[in-house]
Order: sequence, then C-alpha cells, then structure tokens
Amino acid sequence: MTSGAAPGRSGAMAFELKSEEFPWQPTRSTFHLCVDAQRLFLQDGPWPTPWLEAVLPAIARVAEHAPERNIFSRFVPPERPEDVGGTWRAYYRRWRQATLGLIDPALLELASPLDLIARAGTVIDKPVYSAFVGTGLAGFLAEHRADGLIVTGAETDVCVLATVLDAVDLGYPIYIVTDAICGSTDSSHDAVLTLYRTRFFQQIQTLTADQLLALWPR
Repeated sequence: MTSGAAPGRSGAMAFELKSEEFPWQPTRSTFHLCVDAQRLFLQDGPWPTPWLEAVLPAIARVAEHAPERNIFSRFVPPERPEDVGGTWRAYYRRWRQATLGLIDPALLELASPLDLIARAGTVIDKPVYSAFVGTGLAGFLAEHRADGLIVTGAETDVCVLATVLDAVDLGYPIYIVTDAICGSTDSSHDAVLTLYRTRFFQQIQTLTADQLLALWPR
C-alpha cells in the first residue's frame, strides 16, 4: 500500500468527468452490481485485499440508495483443485488454502453491512472472475429490463474488470464508482481506471459515489 494514499487510490487521481461524451444517465431501471465484497477478501481471509474495508462505506451508500435494485456477486471457489480444469486447476493448486474443502464457509458471505442490505436485493454465486460466466446474470438483467449497471466491489483489475467488459459487450452503459472499488495494488487500480477513461469512455463512465447518487433516481 502506498503511504498516505486514498483507499485503493479510488478517486485519488483527479479524473475529469466526460459527461459530454457519455450520453447515458442512470434511471430507475439501472441496477447496482457489487462484485465480490466478501469476507473472503478481508484482512483475515485467504485473499486479503487491503483497501476493501476502506471502500465498504461507499459501497454501502450506493447499495442503500435503491436496495431492491442491488445485485451482489460472490466468488465461490471449488471444493478442491481437481474439480476444475485448464488453468483454473493450476490456479487452485497455487491457492489450495482458498478452496472450499479448507476454508471456513462463512468467508463466502458478504462483508458487513452489505450482508444485511443484500436481503432486499439479489445475490448470485459465480465460479470465475466475471459475474456473467456460469450465472444467470444476463438473463436476470434482461428479465428486469435493466438499462445499465452501476459497478462497485473488488478487485478493480480482476473480477471487476472481467465483469465490466462482459457488460460492455452486452451493450449496457456502465457507471464505475471510483471510491467504491478497490484493488490490491495502486498501480493496477489506476491503470484500469485510466483504461476506462481513455479507451472505453463512450461505454463506461467513472464517477464518485457523491456524483452517482446525485444522478440516480430512487
């Protein structure tokens, strides 16, 4: 962690809002997707993400705005490495201590206070980085006529990135809440935010929780 840095460097870089080049606005049909804000990634978990606890208050503020329009994804590892194939098998041999056969199942739960807020929304479990793979998320959004996604959670450069790019391919305008996402390293967190702003600014808007909540109707 960088000494004196803002949480996860979320919002630490003064990105100019390109609203004139991003014609979409969040509406009452826009859903909030919180990616993997689980106890699994807190400091006492097998995959600690240093800044997650610091961004939880901002995630909670977004989630409390329209609780019934929340979707929370949970990353669920396999029971053992041999239960998956390809590079995932090697991945879980490296991270065997994070497989279901060895961890406390309670670590899969959402971090507090999101676990309580989630009761009014929807929770989906996913086996890989993207919340769209191995889940019914795309069908859920279509069924509920979602017109965009507000994205928070962890990690900026892994599960959040994979999920956001899948959502872009499905045609959804995406609102990334910069002070409600986090990564394990400042450099990759900042690099991904820069990528959104320089390469995907017609499909992705980066803004703070305050800016988002001022735009998003209940």
